[in-house]
Amino acid sequence: MNLIYFEDIPVGHVFEYGAYPVLREQMIAFAREFDPQIQHLDEQGARMTMLGQLCASGWHTAAMTMRMNCDGFLLQSASLGAGGVDEVRWTKPVVPGDVLHVRGKVLSARRSASRPELGIVEIEFNVLNQNDDIVMTQRGPIFFTCREPEEPSPEALIERRASSASAAPPAPPRLAEGYSAILGYLDDIELGARLDLGSYEFTQDNVRRFAEAFDPQPFHLDEAAAQQSHFGRLAASGWHTAAAFMHCMISKRDQYIAELTAKGEPVPARGPSPGFKNLRWYKQVHPGDVITFSTTPIQKRTTSRPGWGLLNSLGVGVNQHGVRVYEYYGSAFRPVRG
Repeated sequence: MNLIYFEDIPVGHVFEYGAYPVLREQMIAFAREFDPQIQHLDEQGARMTMLGQLCASGWHTAAMTMRMNCDGFLLQSASLGAGGVDEVRWTKPVVPGDVLHVRGKVLSARRSASRPELGIVEIEFNVLNQNDDIVMTQRGPIFFTCREPEEPSPEALIERRASSASAAPPAPPRLAEGYSAILGYLDDIELGARLDLGSYEFTQDNVRRFAEAFDPQPFHLDEAAAQQSHFGRLAASGWHTAAAFMHCMISKRDQYIAELTAKGEPVPARGPSPGFKNLRWYKQVHPGDVITFSTTPIQKRTTSRPGWGLLNSLGVGVNQHGVRVYEYYGSAFRPVRG
């Protein structure tokens, strides 16, 4: 098989592939493990939410898109993975019975200035259902091996050494005094106060299981293949790390709901997320790693939708050595009082 290298992906090239059936049982199984909100689990309960119907978690849609990308071209390419995603927008609910496909376009392609073996390709993916309605857009860079590497300039080597130098980690924001500061009504949310969400342990089993379903690249599945790759050892899919963040977020939310219920207080509704920006996988996550997640609200505003505002937050994941491995700027609808 002739691999697709960086040089084989011209600017303006369009990818089209996929016919991914969205099965109710698989949709609910993903939600139970990573995003157990009522709109992803139960038809009757979903009717009472903003979306009004049973639908897939946005993270499940992203994972299904990754599977289509793998089957459509990544597994036939010299892909080296990605360091993050610049933007994702969930534009329409994905429901049982949908059949998804991908239409991607190459926006830019450039060689790395400091790594001669590496090319960086920015691609915009549109994910569409059987009616050609766009259900998700995704934009970001993917790294590919160059067929013919070029020697880096002395200036590029100096820049590479400078960028690889260790920098002092940013000071963590102060802790929130309670769940309601982040998970309650928009009026009560305290900007700049961090809420710790708990931890998720990555194991050989769950790393391989997620990869088999959604990201079957060799460095996520096979230890020997991973050792020959740039990862050096078996590594979790970046989308697994993102799903693990959501798992911890919803677990923390459920603790808050239990406390409110025990006190006889009303439980604030929680709206969906329209998307996120600047997701970054800073360091590989390997079996045996335990990632601790947190979220910090950074901006809130009212919207044209009556009774709802929009909250923007910074999500962070840190491994057992205190190294930041994950970060993203997410948004979600939150109720306002009255």
